[in-house]
Amino acid sequence: MAEAKKTAKKAPVKKAVVKKTAVVKKPVAKKVAAKVAAPVEKVAAVKEEEVKVAAPAATAAVEKTAPAAAAAVSADSTTEFSFDLQEMLDAGCHFGHKASKWHPKMAPYIYTEKDGIHLFDLPKSAALLEAACKFVYTLGKEGKTLVIVGTKKQARDIVKASATDANCFYMTARWMGGLLTNWPQVSQSIKRMESIKEGLLTDKYKGYTKYERVQLEKEQIKLERFFGGLKGLRQQPDCMLVVDPKKEDIAVQEANSMNVPVLALIDTDSDPRTVSMVIPGNDDAAKSIEYFLNQLAMAYKLGRSHKK
Repeated sequence: MAEAKKTAKKAPVKKAVVKKTAVVKKPVAKKVAAKVAAPVEKVAAVKEEEVKVAAPAATAAVEKTAPAAAAAVSADSTTEFSFDLQEMLDAGCHFGHKASKWHPKMAPYIYTEKDGIHLFDLPKSAALLEAACKFVYTLGKEGKTLVIVGTKKQARDIVKASATDANCFYMTARWMGGLLTNWPQVSQSIKRMESIKEGLLTDKYKGYTKYERVQLEKEQIKLERFFGGLKGLRQQPDCMLVVDPKKEDIAVQEANSMNVPVLALIDTDSDPRTVSMVIPGNDDAAKSIEYFLNQLAMAYKLGRSHKK
């Protein structure tokens, strides 16, 4: 009798545990799924008006730091550029850095934090990218020079490909200190590089010994490494487009000291006050860098095709 009572007591307890587990797991799963999907749903639900509302803020930021850039943007405001937010998501443009490494001044461009990582507010990023595209379009249309700077490993090939396609200048090797602040000397180095290359392809060094020719080839290779993307640049550039201004801090400092406007693809760990025009987005992932640079290069190329 006692054993029967014990068995009767255990049976309902066992059922209750199973039932409780089933009830608890369901809402937890829904909660986790909702948390993961929240950024995607938020971006998918954004209306066109929200992006347009953010655009004046982008122009206002430019006006505050670079009046000339703001004038260029407003001068060609009729040219429209649009971006698919889902494509930006797929490219990982919304991922920022670890929340522990963020820069407080990037707060206006951050949507939320998930698993210790900041996520960008993509509608704002799209609006600021549109303002930047309008600016580089105007640069191309007016025949002004643009230099794209990206020396980090994952950005080099993308920078070179985008710049070559848009027929603008680029820098993918280590930034040479004084490239802007000591431009006369740098321009001489560029001319020397072009002269040696031309001489080696012709009979200019025909009377030179084999040793002398080898030394010239070595010098040409060294110059090509640092200044190959600047071939044909005859004066200080009119604008710089930088991938990760935190890494390219020397380039940004020189540009600011020489009053050269700086557009920058900037992550959550950088100070946006150092650049003229902010393009908030993931500056580490190759796909994200490629997405942003392709859009900007296309805008510059379009501007050159409509050159005055």
